[in-house]
Amino acid sequence: MNILLTLHEYLEPNSGAAGSTLQIKEQYQALGHQVYSYSFDDLPGWMPFKLKDAIFPECTAVKLSQLLKNTQIDIIDASTGDAWVWGNFLRASLERPPLLVTRSHGLDHVEHDERLKDVALGNLKLSWKYPLYRGSIQLWEIGQSLRCSDLTFFLNQYDADFAVQHLKVLPQKAQVFPNGLPSYFLNLPLEKIDDQRLRIAHVGTYIQRKGIQYSAPALNQILLKYPQVEVSFIGTELNGFGTVDQVYADFDPQIHDRLTVVPYYNHQDLPSLLKGCDIKLFPTLSEGFGKALIEAMACGLAPITTPTPGPLDIVQDGHDALLVPLRDSQAIVDALERLIHNPVELTKLQKNAYQTAQKYSWTTIAQQRLAAYEAALDARQL
Repeated sequence: MNILLTLHEYLEPNSGAAGSTLQIKEQYQALGHQVYSYSFDDLPGWMPFKLKDAIFPECTAVKLSQLLKNTQIDIIDASTGDAWVWGNFLRASLERPPLLVTRSHGLDHVEHDERLKDVALGNLKLSWKYPLYRGSIQLWEIGQSLRCSDLTFFLNQYDADFAVQHLKVLPQKAQVFPNGLPSYFLNLPLEKIDDQRLRIAHVGTYIQRKGIQYSAPALNQILLKYPQVEVSFIGTELNGFGTVDQVYADFDPQIHDRLTVVPYYNHQDLPSLLKGCDIKLFPTLSEGFGKALIEAMACGLAPITTPTPGPLDIVQDGHDALLVPLRDSQAIVDALERLIHNPVELTKLQKNAYQTAQKYSWTTIAQQRLAAYEAALDARQL
């Protein structure tokens, strides 16, 4: 098959959605398919990021119109919001248009709802610009792209159900496929450093959506109480937020020597960065899937996370993770203390989490997505 993948981001392998898109492209190519891509990298370099974000659906429509004149494309697999202009207004002019698939990297409507809850609690203040596009027009565009597609892919069941119930996506078009792990995360040796220290890792950007305003006070309390505990923040920085100084500012100076902050990292280096860590703290408020969660699990860390849609599809409370309520610093403290005082349970969670992570192979997931394409193409022939 000839497949076009679009993404309204730069195709940076070390970022979430872009990294997943590049992984699926690589897997499709390895399975013998011709794969094209279209992203912010293909727009003029002088164009600011926010302008690229705003006009990407229109740019995608132009690109598709040009590409389809000379190239046979069987599948257009577009991230949410990318192809609504082409799908609604230009596709009908083609006698046999490509199958249009919209894939979600985490449904923005669900994230929007959680953001508004933090606003209502007084824990977040939105910019006056937010309702002008991200909180309105962009959500509408995403709904349009989902409704006009032949097939929609979601990372978790909650997002799929939300799209069916609230965005009028036809149930038979909504399918759930998780993200996966590249080969360098699979079947790693389980190595435990036998010393008295306990190491907690927080992998991900140091932003509101990751629950930082609740985890930082909890970690500060734990570090002050338990001198054997260390914390690593890995991949904290995004667009000037989450710098080393900003992270340190949230913690008592007397425990700074037990903090490690890594603003950026290469994805292939993450297993090395997590070596020797015991617990993965992931108190996210909204998550399409949680790649950082399964990556840490594949490295043998025991997760403490929240019952948000993505993690809920991955882990079971008490089996391969501890689940804590959203926005609850004390619950994070209690869960951490539970594992600090119970090394037997910690070891059990680590082993079970490691086994769970082995199920998430990009090769298998790519084959499943290709099968969904083929089934949808076959259905159009009937």
